[in-house]
Amino acid sequence: MLSRWPIRNKLLVGIGLLLVILATMSTSSIQGTYAYRELVRSISSRATELPLATAILDRVSDLRVTLANLEFSSLHPELSMSTSQEQQLSDTFRRQYSDTFHRQFVDVCSRVQVYSDELKIHESYAINIGSAKRELETLTDVAKVLTAIQQLTAADDWFIDSDNTSTVNIELVMLKNSAIKLPSYLESNMQALAGEVKARYRAWIILAWICAVAATVLVAVFIRFGYRWIFRPLRMLVKGSRIVAAGDFTYRIHLDSHDEMAELGAAMNGMTTRFCTIRDDLDRQVQLRTQQVVRSEQLASVGFLAAGVAHEINNPLASIALCAESLEGRLLEMCPGGSVHSELVQRYLKMIQTEAFRCKEITEKLLDFSRLGPAKRQSADLGELVQGVIDMVRHLGKYQNRNIEFIAGQPVIAPVNAQEIKQVVLNLVTNALDSVDAGGTLTIQLTRKPDFAEIIFTDNGCGMTGEVLKHLFEPFFTRKRSGQGTGLGLSIVYRIVSEHGGQIEATSAGPGRGSQFHVTLPLVESKRLPTDNQPQTHIIAKQPLAA
Repeated sequence: MLSRWPIRNKLLVGIGLLLVILATMSTSSIQGTYAYRELVRSISSRATELPLATAILDRVSDLRVTLANLEFSSLHPELSMSTSQEQQLSDTFRRQYSDTFHRQFVDVCSRVQVYSDELKIHESYAINIGSAKRELETLTDVAKVLTAIQQLTAADDWFIDSDNTSTVNIELVMLKNSAIKLPSYLESNMQALAGEVKARYRAWIILAWICAVAATVLVAVFIRFGYRWIFRPLRMLVKGSRIVAAGDFTYRIHLDSHDEMAELGAAMNGMTTRFCTIRDDLDRQVQLRTQQVVRSEQLASVGFLAAGVAHEINNPLASIALCAESLEGRLLEMCPGGSVHSELVQRYLKMIQTEAFRCKEITEKLLDFSRLGPAKRQSADLGELVQGVIDMVRHLGKYQNRNIEFIAGQPVIAPVNAQEIKQVVLNLVTNALDSVDAGGTLTIQLTRKPDFAEIIFTDNGCGMTGEVLKHLFEPFFTRKRSGQGTGLGLSIVYRIVSEHGGQIEATSAGPGRGSQFHVTLPLVESKRLPTDNQPQTHIIAKQPLAA
């Protein structure tokens, strides 16, 4: 079904496959890249938490040390200076410890705030190394403790009251315990990271392999369809074109794609078939024209020969005929009564005269055959010409036992030389009647076509072989069974028809199966042979009548 799609749809399918492949590979790579980026950002963010938590714990320890110094000064007054000056110096030291405590306390508060901000940023990431909820809760507790310590140390002499310092110490212990928890949370989260990341990268590896396999399958499908739909038909077209161009015109391109490629292959096959048909027809026409040229050259050579022979023979024949006639007259004068010998001599003289005149007729035919130049033509009814010849032949004794049928429709008027066309008809009629036995039939059919007239002579006589048909219109070739005739009749017919711009063809189904002569004459005066564009009629000889 897909092979019957047009190339446009096939290309769209191929583009769709490419887009699917691109989307599959892009999705896998982009998702993996973004997941790696989020992981790196999360690790980088959590990596800054550990120093902050450690710093908070150190600052809380410093607070406790400072508070311990203050408590030590307040709880052991006997160790203090006894004089007023020394007492004043001890108060100054306690004041310095108090100021140090306040600076350290402010530093702890600021670091707690920074740590809290980092945790909040960490919670906004899509990929987290554990949850920061416990850290935030602990920092909330730390903030409460810091608030309590701030309230306890708000007075300037807060360190004088031992109960107050004890309470502050207790709060610092709670603060330290909370600060100790912060690194432990991060450590536990980092330990949990191994399992979480392991599951995630396994999932991404599986997804990446699935995408790679899917993309490979889609590429294979694309290559297969591309080869089957585009490259294979194109290769077959190129191969077929080269084979035909090399001269093998029997080669045909066969495609089963049923698309534009198949249409192109069919068009090329049709073009090759048409070329073969035209080539064969041209070869046939070249052979036909070559035969006609050879026949024309033979006729021209015979014409030149006939002219010389006729002039050379006519003079002796005229002398022979004149002498025979003179001898006959003298014989009648010498033997008026007549005798057996005189009658014999007269018969011989008559025979001499007859044969001399017969030879003269032959030479006249030769002269007529060699006579060239245009003859005067005028419009004539071909039916009347044919009918006149038939009426003349029917009176000849040797043809009275043959049947002649003339089939004519509407009058056919053509520009012809009437005497020459009569000679054509006479030669074809006598030739056909000589080939049929007693009781045989000659059928003459006259029809009018748009541009030419047809005269078809069909007999049921002895027929002709292929060798006879090949040499039929050559000079001095005869097929008459009696051996009579000069063999110039059909040559003269061929010349007359050709000069009128027509064409004559002879066909036969074989010996004993009759013959047919097909004469075409143009309805418009022409002095050239018919070209390939002029009408051509194929004649099939009729079957002979049953004896």
